[in-house]
Amino acid sequence: MTRRSLPATLALAFLYATAAHAQGAPDGQKISAQGANGAPACITCHGAKGEGNPAAGFPQLAGMGGKYLAEQLEAMANGSRVSPVMAATAKALDPAQRLAVAQYYAALPSPLDIDGLAATALRPVPPADTGAWLATRGAWDKNVPACNQCHGPGGIGVGDNFPGLAGQPAAYIAGQLRAWRQGQRPPGPLGLMPAVATRLTDAEIDAVSAYYAGLPKAASLLASQAQPAAGAKQ
Repeated sequence: MTRRSLPATLALAFLYATAAHAQGAPDGQKISAQGANGAPACITCHGAKGEGNPAAGFPQLAGMGGKYLAEQLEAMANGSRVSPVMAATAKALDPAQRLAVAQYYAALPSPLDIDGLAATALRPVPPADTGAWLATRGAWDKNVPACNQCHGPGGIGVGDNFPGLAGQPAAYIAGQLRAWRQGQRPPGPLGLMPAVATRLTDAEIDAVSAYYAGLPKAASLLASQAQPAAGAKQ
């Protein structure tokens, strides 16, 4: 072997190694569409584009943080997050498969109108609207911060650690808050959620859950109201 041919040989070896690794890596999209290791396809419950199924209480996955989704799958697999529906699926997938499917959903575009949702956070909120008040103002008399402080304006989500809440089924959000109350979910960043959930009444949990579930419709209404005003200025 000549010295001049060595770089080409190394480059070819690198390409073969890369191809072999790629072939062995789990395919998140394939898992979502076909399932794996006996686990059902994710799209059965969460929709073809990860949009979720509000009527059935299945949450949106598209556009969620990949780290967050991977952590939730791991928690459901090891039992630290109690989920009768998802436990068997999460356990069936190996760690690499869980990471792959999490990264796949994280890369999908969110089906929500992000700008419209953020605009709803600027609207005046009457104190009597319990859900909106908790989401945007909190309940500082009980040391409950506004949900939007971590989850972003309009509940759009922030980074990998704070998932979007807007458009998620009300029953799903309420169920998770009650799960934190009962120690059935890991505490999450800074251990915030168990403390928040235990300080909310059942009525407050239901109110803030309904608020976030209804935000996509509210954002669309806000956008439709703004269009005539914009046209009038032209």
